[in-house]
Amino acid sequence: MKNKIKIDVQVSFIEEQSSAAVNQYTFAYTITIVNQGLVGAQLLTRHWRIQDETGHVEDVIGEGVIGQQPHLMPGESYQYSSGSVIKTATGTMKGAYGMVSDEGERFEAEIPEFILSEPYTLH
Repeated sequence: MKNKIKIDVQVSFIEEQSSAAVNQYTFAYTITIVNQGLVGAQLLTRHWRIQDETGHVEDVIGEGVIGQQPHLMPGESYQYSSGSVIKTATGTMKGAYGMVSDEGERFEAEIPEFILSEPYTLH
């Protein structure tokens, strides 16, 4: 496959920035993006869909990630960390990165859905 981007996510709960009393649950996540395709590609945009237990959905759309638009040659990877705050102890995130290949082809790299969860809240 010419354009193949693999995305891995690691999530951690930030207890010191969270408070059940004010319905604020803070999570940090580290994303690793790997170009497993045959041509170089650059990440131009991001679209996140964040949903909490109540069904509330927030769409976050913007350019790049953490102020950067990384370019990855085949076999290269890029890692960054960011965070999200939701109003319930668990939620989900998913989305896509808008990419453009070195051949000028635009494509989406899907970010698989992952769980935001305070430790020990899932049974």
